[in-house]
Amino acid sequence: MLGLNKKDTSLLIIVGLLTLLAPFILNPFPEGSAMAQFNAGYPDLMQRFVIFGILAIGFNILFGLTGYLSFGHAAFLGVGSYSAVWMFKLLSYNIIPAIALSVVVAGLFSLLIGFVSLRRSGIYFSILTLAFAQMSFALAYSVLSNPKFNLTNGETGLQVYADDPQILQGANAPDLPHLFGLPMRATYTMDVGAWSFDFNAGYYLCAVIMMVVFYLSIRIFRSPFGMMLRAVKSNQQRMNYTGLNSKPYTLAAFVISGMYAGLAGGLMAAMDPLAGAERMQWTASGEVVLMTILGGTGTLIGPVLGAGFIKYFENIFSKINDNVLHGWFAFLPDGLEDAVVFLIHPFIGKGWHLTLGILFMLVVIYLPGGLVEGGQRLLNRLKRKKTGTDDAPSGKTEPAE
Repeated sequence: MLGLNKKDTSLLIIVGLLTLLAPFILNPFPEGSAMAQFNAGYPDLMQRFVIFGILAIGFNILFGLTGYLSFGHAAFLGVGSYSAVWMFKLLSYNIIPAIALSVVVAGLFSLLIGFVSLRRSGIYFSILTLAFAQMSFALAYSVLSNPKFNLTNGETGLQVYADDPQILQGANAPDLPHLFGLPMRATYTMDVGAWSFDFNAGYYLCAVIMMVVFYLSIRIFRSPFGMMLRAVKSNQQRMNYTGLNSKPYTLAAFVISGMYAGLAGGLMAAMDPLAGAERMQWTASGEVVLMTILGGTGTLIGPVLGAGFIKYFENIFSKINDNVLHGWFAFLPDGLEDAVVFLIHPFIGKGWHLTLGILFMLVVIYLPGGLVEGGQRLLNRLKRKKTGTDDAPSGKTEPAE
């Protein structure tokens, strides 16, 4: 189906079902219960799951296939956001032109940066991309916010104002991002007993786009072009000795990856029409690296899992405070309760990065293939128990395919 083999078709269908049923899957606990703190089925967070999944899928095309580690993808994310907001300011709040421009501008920008950066490889390539990202952040934060040609509005961020031209904005069109009149904030809430499920238009638009780019990534992975990128990762020097010029392939991968990042930036602006320089900081580039490695570098679904995992920690665990902990451990004696809260306190709230760092170290050490490898090990163990066999582990660990 759609040019995919049976295994890839099954994976595509599974991802589609997960995104379709996300409002139910991410709200397992009743509203008002003690565990409702861990529900993640509200529109803003679901949108972030999908948008950063798109960003990680694109990054994985570059890093997972070629082995080129970029620390500059936040620049393309920011450029995409700025381009989309400018389309809102000049034309209308319709998201189609905004998203299209964000992809095109990010592609051109990545072509320029990739042409220079790919003259080097390894750590030198990574440092070059980091330098370009920091220069882009500095331009957006200060230089391009000059009153004479204010393109980014500095630290305040670029946003839409009432006196902006918006030459194609209809009289009856919504005053917020929309898809031919359907507002991205439109949400239908369904109450089932003690549960509440939100179905948001913006989330499902992002989900459809993610399914399209996920399908494209599968086709890239399985194509002759993808095989050439794997050859670059395996041994680029030997590939060059055969007479094949690898630079056009790596540049194409870099541009495609940058366009994915621009698309993610455009969708972020479509969900919330604001673009700020903080999206171009080096920490945002490091975050997408963590997402890809945590999920499984070089796998298809791994980056999506990694993006969801990190965004869940960022938005859920960061909200847990001492009052919540005291509520959970109220059944303990007072002295023991205070001791337990004291021990857990550094790992929640503002300290969620510490918990994420520990989990990342454990994954890198024990699951080099990321969460995908962990899932495969679990499935293999369940299969062995079902068939009554217990093969001894070989002791050799390889990243998941």
